[in-house]
Amino acid sequence: MPEDNLSSEPDWQTTDRQHIWHPYSAIGADTPVYPVVSASGVRLRLRDGRELIDGMASWWCAIHGYNHPVLNAALHHQTAAVAHVMFGGLTHEPAARLARLLINITPTPLGSVFFTDSGSVAVEAAMKMALQYWQARGQSEKRRFLAPCCGYHGDTLHAMSVCDPVTGMHHLFADVVPSQMFVAAPEPRFGEPCTAAHLAELEQVLATQAEQLAAIILEPIVQGAGGMRFYAADYLAAVRALCDQYGVLLIADEIATGFGRTGRLFACEHAAIAPDIMCVGKALTGGYMTLAAVLTTVAVSTTIAAGEPGVFMHGPTFTANPLACAVAAASIELLLASDWQAAIRRIATGLERGLAPCADLPGVAEVRVLGAIGVVELDEPVDMVVMQPQFVAQGVWVRPFGRLVYVMPPFVITDADLATLCAAIVVVIQQYHQ
Repeated sequence: MPEDNLSSEPDWQTTDRQHIWHPYSAIGADTPVYPVVSASGVRLRLRDGRELIDGMASWWCAIHGYNHPVLNAALHHQTAAVAHVMFGGLTHEPAARLARLLINITPTPLGSVFFTDSGSVAVEAAMKMALQYWQARGQSEKRRFLAPCCGYHGDTLHAMSVCDPVTGMHHLFADVVPSQMFVAAPEPRFGEPCTAAHLAELEQVLATQAEQLAAIILEPIVQGAGGMRFYAADYLAAVRALCDQYGVLLIADEIATGFGRTGRLFACEHAAIAPDIMCVGKALTGGYMTLAAVLTTVAVSTTIAAGEPGVFMHGPTFTANPLACAVAAASIELLLASDWQAAIRRIATGLERGLAPCADLPGVAEVRVLGAIGVVELDEPVDMVVMQPQFVAQGVWVRPFGRLVYVMPPFVITDADLATLCAAIVVVIQQYHQ
C-alpha cells in the first residue's frame, strides 16, 4: 500500500511517476513528463527554470493565454459569491448569462442549452438527446448513429462508439462499445468542391438505414484527434441537406473547432448551416476550468419535454458550475471584444510561412494550415520518447501524436513567438530524420 502522507515526500515528481496515470500513458512509463510551476501569456515555466512557448494552448483550450487578468478577476469575483451549488432546483446568474451568450453567437435556431462538465460527457448527452427525441416522437427504433471515419468525439463509451473504428480503440472494448454505422471520411479537401460521387456512400446508407438512425455526428470542417483533416464546406452543407431529406438529426461536435479556431466563430459557419444539436467545450472557459455545453433547437428540446418521462434524463453533479460559467462568460466576452478574426488571419499567415520549409524535409507527407491550426503530417508515426525532449530542448511545447506534428497556439501569440515555434518544428523534424 502507498504511504498515507505523500505530502512529506521530498520530491512530488516521484509521487507522480509512481501513482498517477497521465492521458494515454502507463504508470511508471519512460515517456518524459515535465513539471510546470507557473504559466503566463504563451509561456510555460518548468521547475528547472526553463520557459517553453506553448504551441498547444493546453489541448486547444487556452485561447487567451495563461494567467489572463480578465479571467482571473472573473474567477476571483465568483469565488467570493458562490463557487458551486447544485443545479437541480437551484439556479444562478452566471449560468443564465453564459446561456444567453451562447445562444446569441451560435447558429440560429439553436435556442436551448444544457451544461455539462467535459467534452466527452457533452457528446454522451447529445446522443441521449437524439435518442429521447425520437422516443418522444414514437420512433424508438431510431437508436443508432452514423459517423464519418477519422472522427474523434471523446473517450467515454458512447462517445468512443462514434470515433474512428480503426484508431478509436474499439477493439479493446469490442463487447461493450455500442455498434454504430460509419461511412468513409470526407474526401474533398477544404476549399474544394463536393460532388455527388463524394456523397454516394453516405446517401446510400441514409436511403437504406434512415429508419434506424437517430443522428449523424461529425466534427464540422476539421476532424481533430482522428487525423487533423480539413474538409470541404460543401460536404458539410450536403450532409445537412441529406439529414433533412431522410429525417435524421445532425449533431455537430464543435468542441475543438468552436470559438474562432478555424477562422469562423464556429466551423459550421463555413457552410452556413445549423445543426440540430451542437456540442461546445475546450476553449469555452479559455482553458481555466472544465466545462462543456450542448445546444439544441427549441424543436428538439420541446419534443423531449413532450415525451415520456417529460424531462431530459441527464444531470452531472457539476452541471453549470458557477465558477466555470462565470469564467466562460468572461472568456467569450473577451474574445468578442477583440479583433479575433485578424488574430486568426495573422496566425494562419505565420504558420503558412513558418511551416513551409517542412514540405521539403525527408519523412514529411504534407503540410497544411487552416485558421490557427498548423499540421505537419509525417510518413511514419513519431517516437514520443525521442521527439518530445527535442521540442523541449528548442524551448517550445509541441506534443505530436501518431504521424502528426501539429500546433494550435493561443490567439495572443506574437509573430516573433510564432516564428520561433515554427522554426523549432523545422529543426526537430530535421533532427528526427537524420
